[in-house]
Amino acid sequence: MPKPSKGPRLGGSPAHEQEMIANLCKSLIENESVVTTEAKARRVRPHVEKLITKAKKGGTHNRRMALKVLRDREAAYILFEELAPKFADREGGYTRIIKLPNRKGDNAPMAEISLVLEPVSPKQATVKEAENAAKRAAEKLAAEEPEVKETEEVAEAEVEETEAAAEVEETEEAATETE
Repeated sequence: MPKPSKGPRLGGSPAHEQEMIANLCKSLIENESVVTTEAKARRVRPHVEKLITKAKKGGTHNRRMALKVLRDREAAYILFEELAPKFADREGGYTRIIKLPNRKGDNAPMAEISLVLEPVSPKQATVKEAENAAKRAAEKLAAEEPEVKETEEVAEAEVEETEAAAEVEETEEAATETE
């Protein structure tokens, strides 16, 4: 677990903040959604995302690193065996934070942090592929256009030369007739 930043902390000491973040991570993994203060939700998000990335990679080392944070084998099992396959197609953005009304007692800003378990829509992947294909086609067309312009310019130059040559011939014929 990363060392807490300097300055104001969620708890009283760095150790207490680490415990709070670890407990929030564990609760989020077990319940898939947690209602907490906005500050805590923002602080726990990167920790949960890193745990999910470790779970997606799998392996003994990553499991032990997750156990070091979670301190609960059941939560680690849920993370590695149940949640990781659900996030296999998703490249980041495993959590979402939804703002809620302020808490009644102390007017603290509240938020719900939850796991994004919906599968990545195939439409998004198709749209990205279509955009990439359109870019490639535009680049290919841009690469071919200068060649086309050059051939058109050469053809126009040849037409102008033949027209100029025809005018010269006409003037020469007119000059020979007058003589």
